[in-house]
Amino acid sequence: MVDRVSVPSANRPYVDENGILTSQSRTFLRSIWVQALIIGTGSPEGVVAAEEGSTYQDNNGVAGSVRYAKMVDNIGGDKSMGWVLV
Repeated sequence: MVDRVSVPSANRPYVDENGILTSQSRTFLRSIWVQALIIGTGSPEGVVAAEEGSTYQDNNGVAGSVRYAKMVDNIGGDKSMGWVLV
């Protein structure tokens, strides 16, 4: 199964009459934010809090230890745990 971000309909406004993002726009932007690549130095495990499905790139990593995926959203209340090397 492939999970894709749904693009908001071009026929619907992105903001309401008060200039506040619509629910559809907020959902779209949040899904983009969650899937954005996080770049840092060193392993993210226990350091970088993120949502399940996030990816992290270690700029100082060597072959085989550069890209991580957040596989478990919350371990014992800690959102910085659950990263796996991919």
